[in-house]
Amino acid sequence: MLRNDVNASAERPLLEVKGLKKYYPVLAGVLRRPVAQIKAVDGVDLALLPGQALGLVGESGCGKSTTGRAILKLIEPTEGQILYWFQGGTEPMDISRAGPKTLKAVRRECQIIYQDPYSSLNGRMSVGDIVAEPLLVHGLAGFRERVRLATEMIEAVGLDSAHLRRYPHEFSGGQRQRIAIARALILQPRLVVADEPVSALDVSVQAQVLQLLKHLQTRFHLTYLFISHDLAVVRYICDRVSVMYLGWIVESGPVEEIFHQPKHPYTEALISAVPIPDPDRQEKRIILSGDVPSPVAPPRGCRFHPRCRYAREICATEIPEYRPSGVDRGVRCHLSEELNLRGPSGGR
Repeated sequence: MLRNDVNASAERPLLEVKGLKKYYPVLAGVLRRPVAQIKAVDGVDLALLPGQALGLVGESGCGKSTTGRAILKLIEPTEGQILYWFQGGTEPMDISRAGPKTLKAVRRECQIIYQDPYSSLNGRMSVGDIVAEPLLVHGLAGFRERVRLATEMIEAVGLDSAHLRRYPHEFSGGQRQRIAIARALILQPRLVVADEPVSALDVSVQAQVLQLLKHLQTRFHLTYLFISHDLAVVRYICDRVSVMYLGWIVESGPVEEIFHQPKHPYTEALISAVPIPDPDRQEKRIILSGDVPSPVAPPRGCRFHPRCRYAREICATEIPEYRPSGVDRGVRCHLSEELNLRGPSGGR
């Protein structure tokens, strides 16, 4: 049977990220020498408790997906620590400095669901081979056992065992994403990085896949790092949320507290853009001026100040520190205590 127990202690984080950076060189000239750096992720701190769902939100290009992939070391971090507690371990392992053998062990416990299920599935392999392949790579089961586990998992995500003999092009987008989820969970991981797993799907299918992800989290005691630009989706599935802007975490906290009382102007603007399914309620939308600045040359001081309607002189000259703001919350803003921002009125 698939694992349905959890031994991780709730007293310590499953994953802790400290000062994570990912820079890409900008090459120029005939000799292709580096002349600048793209600061895609610039000093991110995160912590994930066992069984928790943490949302990572922000506009396109703010560094969300890069953060998720760097955490799993699918891309090499430039700097920082990625501390992971293996099941049964007493000390954390720094993934950022791990060798191939340790990384293979990490792959068993940490998996990823990509945004586009069509491009992430091998069209030349049957669904059965796709779902069972991680078991083969890790040498965890013989042929009959792989077939049995693949059948069990494909049924767990809402598909039929007959689908194992088909190929990805024979399925709809929602079904392909269910196949991708089954592949990610076949190794019984503890941590799943979901990189915008529903953004490529129709709205009705999004709801089905989100319900499936919540069900699977409860059934298999999963921990999610859920990356999305849709705050309504994050509000539905996540316990906590961290808001990213231009490589920084600018605010984090429990999801309902963030929605009802944001402390950063960028969070306030994102929340104001969430549609409210009530024609009798009229909420004022905050329109941000300009575009996201280039990560090659981010603004001095607060990176959000060129687009912030509350910006003052200090915002353009001094970098704000990320500091605690209330119980279990943090914010990176010079003016957070003065502004008294409010989210949309009412509840869910």
